Amino acid sequence: PLTLAETASVFGEMLTFRALLEQAPTKRERRALLASKVEDMINTVVRQIAFYSFERKVHTERREGELTSERLSEIWLDVQRESLGPAIELKPGYETFWCYIPHFIHAPFYVYAYAFGDCLVNSLYAVYEKADKGFAERYLDMLAAGGTKHHKELLKPFGLDASEPHFWSMGLKVIEGLIDELEGMDEKGAAKR
Repeated sequence: PLTLAETASVFGEMLTFRALLEQAPTKRERRALLASKVEDMINTVVRQIAFYSFERKVHTERREGELTSERLSEIWLDVQRESLGPAIELKPGYETFWCYIPHFIHAPFYVYAYAFGDCLVNSLYAVYEKADKGFAERYLDMLAAGGTKHHKELLKPFGLDASEPHFWSMGLKVIEGLIDELEGMDEKGAAKR
């Protein structure tokens, strides 16, 4: 399924990131790794959800009639303002940024899979961090099943259920933990994991 398409690569990225972070020789390198990862994760989750929201609003409004590029730009800005809040100033020219995203034309509604997949991997990674044994075998079985099973079946051996709010909270807590780690870095040295 689309929601699991990025699981192996994103999980591998998380393992690689953690290994690099553990081996970072300086506070500056550790901070740079953390900041880059946090930015990437927030972009994947928050931005992709905003993209999905934009698509839904466009398709819903399109049912009533044709939309001009100006109206598409208005919808885009409304969604971005709602998503980003007052801390981000949207500069002139940003109103047409929607037309630079090929997914809207070539793969409508694909973008939700990025946010879903990232949260799924984060929740899976949270299980991995606490697992004492058997995780690797269950993980390889999940990958081997590929698209033959629904995500609900694939996640069950890990005690995960995407229909439960706790599943999503676990994934978001991984991001929150990285933000806390980044913010907790002091002048004496890098915060410990």
